[in-house]
Amino acid sequence: MKIVVTCGPSYEPIDDVRRITNFSTGSLGVALSNRLTDAGHEVFCWGGLLATCREPNRVAHSCSFTTGQDLLDQLTAFAPNHSVDAVFHAAAIGDYIVAGVCDSSGNTILQKKIRSTGGAITVTLWPAVKVIRHLRGLFPAARIIGWKYEVDGTPDDALLLGHRQIAENWTDACVVNGPVLGKCYAVCQDGLMPMFFETQPDLFSGLLALLDGAKKTGVAT
Repeated sequence: MKIVVTCGPSYEPIDDVRRITNFSTGSLGVALSNRLTDAGHEVFCWGGLLATCREPNRVAHSCSFTTGQDLLDQLTAFAPNHSVDAVFHAAAIGDYIVAGVCDSSGNTILQKKIRSTGGAITVTLWPAVKVIRHLRGLFPAARIIGWKYEVDGTPDDALLLGHRQIAENWTDACVVNGPVLGKCYAVCQDGLMPMFFETQPDLFSGLLALLDGAKKTGVAT
């Protein structure tokens, strides 16, 4: 199978030297990419430029991205030239972009490096592009699996958000993890009970089984 994996953090610039990003390391996506490669699949892995994972990425094709829009632009250029069987969208795309920066008087700051001696600043954030919302249009025949990392609420709340992601974005499954589930991973699918996995290798085995099942039944979406 030809498979796309996205992983690691995006970032959004405040000025030419400062950025807003998140704590994603990209390690899960790299490990998944390597596992898929070892299983004989052709993997295209997009990793966040600021990912701190040091595990070697052994995939056939490796790319990097900066902002969420940059990732979407690259996938949009890639999609027409490739028949993709599956997409694992594990990248931690930031929810906001920097719309503007103002000084304490409300004046827009245009400096490439904002001076720290200028006093307080106000950073205005706007909602960022949702890459996952475009994946079905880009890869209509692929099996698409998204991710949900949750830190608040209950496990049931997190699972509901996983199912909501599937419904809102026409994806096939959602991997839910984060502090609300402890060290456990849950894979949600529409109309099915969640599958739980205690370790990352077990999760990867479960995801490979999903792909194998889809291949045998001829189901793409």
